[in-house]
Amino acid sequence: MVKNSSSSTTVPDTAWLARGRHLGPEPEQDVRRNLIALKAAGVLDDFLDLDPVEAARSTVLHPRDEAAAPGPSARRLFEARWRVADDVTVRAQLTMYEHDARRTDDAGIIWVLAAEAEQAWDPQWPSPATMFWPDSDRIAWDDDVLPGVRLRTANHLPKDEDELRRRLRDCSRDTWYIHVLVHEAMTPDARGRQPVSTFLPPSLRHQVVEHRAAPAQSEIADFASHRELKVRMPRGGAVVLPTKPRSPDYDAERFTVHSVFLDGSEPAELLDLIEEFATLPRPLPEGAEQALAQLRQGWHLLTPDEELVHAQGMVIKYAEALDAMTKSCDLYQKAAEAAQAALAEFTSGDAVSRPPVREAAETSSSPLNAIMKGLGRFRDPNREK
Repeated sequence: MVKNSSSSTTVPDTAWLARGRHLGPEPEQDVRRNLIALKAAGVLDDFLDLDPVEAARSTVLHPRDEAAAPGPSARRLFEARWRVADDVTVRAQLTMYEHDARRTDDAGIIWVLAAEAEQAWDPQWPSPATMFWPDSDRIAWDDDVLPGVRLRTANHLPKDEDELRRRLRDCSRDTWYIHVLVHEAMTPDARGRQPVSTFLPPSLRHQVVEHRAAPAQSEIADFASHRELKVRMPRGGAVVLPTKPRSPDYDAERFTVHSVFLDGSEPAELLDLIEEFATLPRPLPEGAEQALAQLRQGWHLLTPDEELVHAQGMVIKYAEALDAMTKSCDLYQKAAEAAQAALAEFTSGDAVSRPPVREAAETSSSPLNAIMKGLGRFRDPNREK
């Protein structure tokens, strides 16, 4: 696995992260069919389909690290490995979680996808989402955890002002995605209704959520975005929304486009700003650090070379543990024998022979000293005279 020293508070430049909801009836089957098809086509090197409980028991890299376990609400775990560019290996885990039973809406299942490459991520690489989920509108896998928000479409803002403000506020807090707010200067035709994310590089395409303000929502959307996020939405333009907490490298005016033509043509200026925003340090959203730990420390899909290295490492660890146990046993054996001799001396040879003490003791103090201290209470005060 790749070892990255990036700060734990920002998304590593080697990682690709996503989270969403699948609203269909057979999420596991949708993933299995896609993985099988891509492996048969030679796109994937290999994949695994794991039960979370068994996966936790058989974690091969750090079996005692709780961060490597998917958690009690996980219902399925998938792993996949593929290569990009000049033989750069990418490893990815997709974990499915049971929906919150307290919710009354059609919550579906929550999924979390964490992928990491052996070098800095290139937006031109294939999207990890399409390695697990079919890139088809017929499969409803791309809903955000926020109700009414999807990845591969243009999401119109709510008409109610309070709901609109809540949408903008919630979408920037602990988000896994880049959010873009676009104002329709006039009602677009079918070509203009397609999301701008379709023009983005493959890996960036599934990391962008587009919000659309209708022509009549210009003032209310501008007011709400300024009040909630301290940015302005120009009429007929667009703005890449900041995250919460806000990055010190984010400048609202810098990431604002004053004119976007929604006629099906490529909005080059807006696309450039989205790609630039994607290069900024972004805070790890809630749950992402655990997903990365699970990917790095709870990985199962090893190559033959990795299995050999792992086996050699385990042999060394077991040998070291056995040697430590042997030395500890010898130490306590000697301590017990010394204690017997001391007991015999202080009781004038009347000590009862006892078998060597083999129970484990705290290594921070000397066993002999502890025993001698306890035996001090049995000293004959006349012996000192």
